[in-house]
Amino acid sequence: MAVIKRGSNSSRPLTYIGLTGTNGAGKGETAAFFMSKGYAYFSLSDVIREKLREEGLEATRDNLIRKGNDLRRSGGPAILAKLVMEKVAGKSVIDSIRNPHEVAFLRTKPGFILLAIDAPPALRFERVRKRGRDESAATLEDFIRKENEENSSDPGAQQLRACMNLADRTIVNDGTLEKLRRRLEDLL
Repeated sequence: MAVIKRGSNSSRPLTYIGLTGTNGAGKGETAAFFMSKGYAYFSLSDVIREKLREEGLEATRDNLIRKGNDLRRSGGPAILAKLVMEKVAGKSVIDSIRNPHEVAFLRTKPGFILLAIDAPPALRFERVRKRGRDESAATLEDFIRKENEENSSDPGAQQLRACMNLADRTIVNDGTLEKLRRRLEDLL
């Protein structure tokens, strides 16, 4: 497991911790770690889930991608971050950042840092299979194909790799949960 340092926000207190990263890399475990340290939890995907519920649609990975892209195209590429920040008060971890405009909007908030969480595709595929959610991928090849859909160049769509490239720190979570927690503890 490695931590790659980019920007330097270490002189500011961490008020808002943004999470981006690949599917099954450990963003949920990372969020749980920060919640155990007193951070509230907010997810851009939860905004999309609310909209899907209102429409009577299931929160499948395909529907989440489609609806998120629809919301970005109709409300602007930073809309999900703006909607989440309306709910945020105090120290918070903000999960599921998938568009550079979301990152840019969140960077206007004092004390914001963006973490990218990643792991090798085969390991991530096994993790998502174990969690049992509808990931719309029965094979590793399907999983990788679906992931490629999250890496558009369309400003109104998901641009996951572009967000990861904007991260202040990248954590490659290819080890144990304890190793991940130690890396996160170092950030605090």
